[in-house]
Formats: sequence, structure tokens, C-alpha cells
Amino acid sequence: MTQQTREKQKEREQAAARQTAADAPGCPSAPEPGLAQGWCALSALHSRIESHIERALQAGHDLSVREFSVLNVLSEQHDGPGGHLRMHQVADSVVLSQSATTRLVTRLEERGLLSRYLCPDDRRGIYTNVTPDGLALLVEARPTHDGALREALQEAGRRPELAPLVTAVETLAPPAAR
Repeated sequence: MTQQTREKQKEREQAAARQTAADAPGCPSAPEPGLAQGWCALSALHSRIESHIERALQAGHDLSVREFSVLNVLSEQHDGPGGHLRMHQVADSVVLSQSATTRLVTRLEERGLLSRYLCPDDRRGIYTNVTPDGLALLVEARPTHDGALREALQEAGRRPELAPLVTAVETLAPPAAR
């Protein structure tokens, strides 16, 4: 590759990074890509993936990404020490405020997907379990979620400005999941 070709390639990558930054909300365009542009690219990747998964889960299972995440987190609870999550721990796990998580859990409870009960050790605490219907929906929706995630990553990986981020995400997956 000649020096001129490398310079043109770098210019194309910088232009693509600026375009991705412009696609992300609140990301100003800058003459040189830097930390802000990297953050904007990451934000754009997250938004693209989440939107793709959201559409697939809504269409196939009448389930949002956040609802899927709550069901998934709560399905991993166990009866051993530290095996049940309090509402603030669920909120931290799904990156929502505690009040938003409580409203979401209430909606899922009304649909019969979750149930709440008092903590046996501390009557002030409330635990939430996934019901059999919630587990069945989670099992049914997981292939849709995972397929949509793979599709979104493949699509994003074709964009030069997002490809390094996609590679980084894929590297985080355990070898069996790749």
C-alpha cells in the first residue's frame, strides 16, 4: 500500500467516524476524531443494536429489550446465599433507575411474568421471581434476541467506523458463544 493510498484510507475512516458521530444524538462533529468521536461511535453502535433487538422482540414476543433484560437477570437467581436480588440490584443490572425498574416489574407482574414476595430474612425487603410463564417466554424469546444481536453486529461490522467496536464486543464473548 502506498503512502498516498494509506492517507486516502485514513481520510475515509475519519469521514466515516465523523458521520457515525453525527448519527448519534448529542455528538458534535469535529475536524479530528478523538475521544468524543470514539464515544459517539460506541453510542451509535449501542443504539443500532438495541433498536434492532427491540424491533425483533416486539414483533415476535410483545417484549421490549428492557423487559427481556429484567426477565433474564431475574431468571439467574438461586436459593443460595446472595442468590436473590433486591430491586436496586435489579435496577443496577439492567441500567435503569430504581423507580423505572419498579414500574417495569409491576407491568411484568401484571402480565403474569413475575411475582413478588417479602424477603424471609428482612421483612422490609421484597424479592421478585420469574413465574413459569415468564420463564417460558424468556426461553421462547432468547433465540430471537440472540439472532437479532448477531444480525445487528454483522450489519454494524460492515461499517468501517464501527468494525473495531464490533470486533471488541465479539472478543468479549466466551469461545463457545462465538
